[in-house]
Amino acid sequence: MQEIKCPKCGEVFQVDKTGYNQIVRQVRDKEFSNELERREKELIVKQEQKLELLRLQDEKEHSKSISKKDAEISAKDQLIAELQAKLKASETARKLAVAEAVEKKNEELSEKNSEIISLKGELKSKETENSLSEKSLKEQYEEKLKLKDEQIEYYKDFKARQSTKMIGESLEQHCLTQFNSIRMTAFPNAYFEKDNDARTGSKGDFIYRECGEDGTEFISIMFEMKNEADTTATKHKNEDFFKELDKDRNEKGCEYAILVSLLERDSELYNNGIVDVSYKYPKMYVIRPQFFIPIITLLRNAAQNALYYRRELQIVRNQQIDISHFEENMKAFKEGFAYNYQLASKKFTTAIEEIDKTIDHLQKTKAALLSSENNLRLANNKAEDLSIKKLTKNAPSLKAMFDDLKHDE
Repeated sequence: MQEIKCPKCGEVFQVDKTGYNQIVRQVRDKEFSNELERREKELIVKQEQKLELLRLQDEKEHSKSISKKDAEISAKDQLIAELQAKLKASETARKLAVAEAVEKKNEELSEKNSEIISLKGELKSKETENSLSEKSLKEQYEEKLKLKDEQIEYYKDFKARQSTKMIGESLEQHCLTQFNSIRMTAFPNAYFEKDNDARTGSKGDFIYRECGEDGTEFISIMFEMKNEADTTATKHKNEDFFKELDKDRNEKGCEYAILVSLLERDSELYNNGIVDVSYKYPKMYVIRPQFFIPIITLLRNAAQNALYYRRELQIVRNQQIDISHFEENMKAFKEGFAYNYQLASKKFTTAIEEIDKTIDHLQKTKAALLSSENNLRLANNKAEDLSIKKLTKNAPSLKAMFDDLKHDE
């Protein structure tokens, strides 16, 4: 049994352990309620401060990110403007160079016209001198003609003594000698050798190749030399060899095909000079031996000029590709930035919604705590209204015990 003294009347009474624990719990519950209410207020204040701090930090980081992206976009725009200015300046310089070249050519033409006029004057002044030396020239011509006739007779005799194979080889040797005589001065970096690769079943006579300073091949020619004896019964035509020559050219990876021919000697077509037969096969020509070096020079110079313009065109194309890639990267950056901005905005909205939900939850918790406080207040009122009389009501034995204690006092 535990003794309890009434704080109002000073009366001491005893209660069992269960009753005592109930009274102690009621007192503690009141203190707990006060402490709970105080901590609830502190928690709400701290939560509101924390939410405000998070909101300010998020706004600051968001503003900083937008400023940084704006600066990057501005830098990219400035770079685009600089590249466009450089491209425009390059185009202007190219136009000026073309204009200067045209002007130079016009000046050269003017000088040539002056030279022609001067030469015409000199020619007129020499007409008298030529008329006086006509007899001497005629005699010299007759002497040369005699030498030519002797050479022709020698050539006929030479061909008569040669086999068909030797005749063809003599033409090949003639072309090789011509090329080697000017190789080091006119074609120092060129490749000109016999085609000895017969793995595909056939081969040409000579292959010419030449590369630029960067090692890029800019011209390649497959040569075929054809000749035959005057006494050959069946005469060949140049066209008989076009198909095989085109096949050899393609198998050896050559760009041009040239037939050096002494066939059809009476043909006005082939005796006029370089004959383009591209209507039969692409980039194919038929020439007489005296045009062997000129055709190489013409094709080589044309290929060199084309190589220069191809390089210039490639530079411009590369610049355009770089600008196109830059614009694609800029577009991808803007799209990515917009996508990330939308995600950030969506997450920000979601965070605000979660904060609102948390506040709503805290409000409900607060309402529940307030309701709990009201129940504790009612319980406390009931505890304060507790008396021995009420406790011993309907309990005669407990009432008799309290009466005995009172009587003993």
